[in-house]
Amino acid sequence: MRWKTFGIVAVATGLMSIQASAFGSAQTLRPVLRPAQDITPGLSKIALQNQALRPKLRPSDLAAVPVPVVTKTASDPGFARWISGFERRARAHGIRADVLRAAFKGVRYDPDVVRRDRNQSEFTKTIWEYLDSAASDTRIRNGKAALRKHNRKLDAIEKRYGVEKEVVVAVWGLESAYGEYRGSNDIVQSLATLAYDGRRGKFFEQQLIAALKIIQNGDTSPRNMTGSWAGAMGHTQFIPTSYLAYAVDFTGDGKRDIWSDDPSDALASTAAYLARFGWVKGQPWGVEVQLPRGFNYAQANRKTTKSPGQWARLGVVGVNGRAVPNYGNASILLPAGGQGAAFMIFKNFSVIERYNTADAYVIGVGHLSDRIKGGPAIKASWPRGDRALTFSERKEMQQRLTRAGFSTQGVDGKIGPKTIEAVRAYQRSKGLAPDGYASLSLLKRLR
Repeated sequence: MRWKTFGIVAVATGLMSIQASAFGSAQTLRPVLRPAQDITPGLSKIALQNQALRPKLRPSDLAAVPVPVVTKTASDPGFARWISGFERRARAHGIRADVLRAAFKGVRYDPDVVRRDRNQSEFTKTIWEYLDSAASDTRIRNGKAALRKHNRKLDAIEKRYGVEKEVVVAVWGLESAYGEYRGSNDIVQSLATLAYDGRRGKFFEQQLIAALKIIQNGDTSPRNMTGSWAGAMGHTQFIPTSYLAYAVDFTGDGKRDIWSDDPSDALASTAAYLARFGWVKGQPWGVEVQLPRGFNYAQANRKTTKSPGQWARLGVVGVNGRAVPNYGNASILLPAGGQGAAFMIFKNFSVIERYNTADAYVIGVGHLSDRIKGGPAIKASWPRGDRALTFSERKEMQQRLTRAGFSTQGVDGKIGPKTIEAVRAYQRSKGLAPDGYASLSLLKRLR
């Protein structure tokens, strides 16, 4: 689910930045999350707050616990010391000594995991490059095949949770290429390495404790608990805290097995997750629309919502030239500014966003699900002559905008709402279409 743990964000209405897959595979697609919006199964705020209902040991109990309980196999002495301290904290969270021994058997510090974590921010794609892969002919064809193969169980999942089976399959397709690339990293080792590394130590230690609870609950064994280098697991890439909060046992065998070759529990867990956050059955994630000449780009704002009929009165209609059906209030999204496709997005867009906050990811899931269902390709063209800004270029744009009097409220290399509004203000000051598109040509103009 939603990886990309943290790093640069996909631009809301400008050029989108997409990170490389946590697996390093072209088959899996995960845009990046903003640290302030880590709210997916990959990074759920609610899940982060979730604690298993298990009594904690009192300090007097801890005194009787023999430590260390883990045989250190780490070549890094600092890592071995960290494990000793972690053992005590894990015991305070109710983790048994035998679980710790089994989970840490053979675990070593993994410098490759740290290298991948450090290098995330420089891997970027434009929205159209991302969608070219997210909804490629191969991914659509394989999605339709997966739908046919698992149709009976997907029908049952849809009936129980009220989430269209094509949407569930699309998430599966983007997260693990329909189960083909679930990740082979040892989750305990990866999370321990990242927790010890310290850059986001508190978060990863929380994930590690959650992973140990999963093992202690008997859902899987330590060495069977595999996934991405960043800790996402199974067919649809739940991180441990989200697993504890939302995973379900659909098969009824007493285990929430998202690692099995049988994807039933993983697919049902995804549907349960989307349902939990308010999925509206029968409502699209979004619809491609045409904008009228002279459209007020300030209206293309997530905070501005109107009914499809109201948008039609302003000249915003479907690609067929008719008003979009009344699926509920909607906003207008311009992922490449005024130079690319425009979408009227509904509540279900924000529900998929709980899986991954990057606009590109949500559009990717939504469009792939539409194509699996037999819908058409996106009609509008994209500004394919553009390239994605690098991390340093995004920071430079923020610096130059702020110096020019259009504050981005910080320089972090993430093109979020504040930077987009600064871009729009600058564009208005220069007589340009204020579409908020953070492009290379705009950066050159600022220079």
